[in-house]
Amino acid sequence: MRKKIVVLMILLLCIGFSLFAQEGEYTPSDALDMIWLFLGASLVFIMQAGFAMVETGLTRAKNSTNIVMKNLMDFCLGAIVYWAIGWGLMYGKNALGGLIGASDFFKAPMDGGRDAANFYRDWFFQVVFAATSATIVSGAMAERTQFKSYLIYTCFISAIIYPISGHWIWGGGWLSELGFHDFAGSTVVHSVGGWAALMGAIVIGPRIGKYIKSPDGKTSVKAFPGHSIPLAMLGVFLLWFGWYGFNGASTLSGSSPDIARVCVTTTLAASAGTIGALFTSWIWFKKPDASMSMNGALAGLVAITAPCGVVSPGASVVIGLIGGILVVLAVEFIDKVLKIDDPVGASSVHLVCGIFGTLAVGIWGNVEGTAVGLLHGGGFHQLGAQILGVISVGAWAAATSFILFKIIKAITGLRVSPKEEMIGLDITEHKAEAYTGFQIFSNM
Repeated sequence: MRKKIVVLMILLLCIGFSLFAQEGEYTPSDALDMIWLFLGASLVFIMQAGFAMVETGLTRAKNSTNIVMKNLMDFCLGAIVYWAIGWGLMYGKNALGGLIGASDFFKAPMDGGRDAANFYRDWFFQVVFAATSATIVSGAMAERTQFKSYLIYTCFISAIIYPISGHWIWGGGWLSELGFHDFAGSTVVHSVGGWAALMGAIVIGPRIGKYIKSPDGKTSVKAFPGHSIPLAMLGVFLLWFGWYGFNGASTLSGSSPDIARVCVTTTLAASAGTIGALFTSWIWFKKPDASMSMNGALAGLVAITAPCGVVSPGASVVIGLIGGILVVLAVEFIDKVLKIDDPVGASSVHLVCGIFGTLAVGIWGNVEGTAVGLLHGGGFHQLGAQILGVISVGAWAAATSFILFKIIKAITGLRVSPKEEMIGLDITEHKAEAYTGFQIFSNM
């Protein structure tokens, strides 16, 4: 098996060298960068399947078809609108990006030269990140959202909300000029998606029967167990696997010496996050909770996404461990204190841990010239830039997504009817059960 993998990699390199070494334009290093970014983008694309499996497994069986359809369509629609609008907004030359010049894919270069190749490569690598931000919302609004409304808001996230704040950080905008550092997207991708998820869950309201008021005025919280923990666990492994492209390929170079360290810090943080959530849930619930442990892995991954290139392996363990503890506390707080129904804990994983990971840069960062945090003598400058980024991007994403959901709710409707919700969205929205013979009127 190893020999086959080695032969395949050599073959890919040879193909890359032959395709891109045109008239001396492309060097072997250029070809390696091209292959690495396309491989990384493909790994990130696989995360769409991971999200689909996690969300499906942690929700009820009667909504499984609906969830996988949403995960399919947010990438397909997201790719089109990011091509037509989002890319220009994110990588244009002014505050709003500008639709003409930087992207203008309707006039994209066709000459096959170096600039044209890099143009297409960069778009392909960025579109999978845009789709990731949009798909985060699906889980928080699962089991009660109209399919047509989902298609509307996922387009707006990929076309406008994500690209504009992304421009501030990755497109040469004002936050990047102030020294804000987000290596692979704890804020750019995860916090933006997390804020949109939280706003969507607030606007659409809880699932029927989730919060029940007793005659004495007290509110009890009913748990809706996921129908397939193994399916959700498969999704977690797919996401973890894809994260090596998410973080590793964010070096933007296949010859970068940072790739190995980034993958090591990513692995350690995810492992520590899982352990942190495991023992926190064990203490809290008196049993080691499977869904919390899975979210702990994702929490560690989200938390390390911003600092993975500027922290040591030891720091990554601490960051992941704190992320795993935070996600358990956040799930309990959002669900039982704020009474916001987020079926898969998307806002806890991506928003809370995305914010923490962003701030971690200003605490544990230790790369001179890139990010030096408080614990390494960097003073308050880096942490201050990180705090400003968290606040500004949070205000943008929360406000725009809240307004978007309110407009959709007023014009087309956001939520299915109570009867449709009780029957299940697989039948009422798609006329297609995920599991043959499933009793559609059960509350599974």
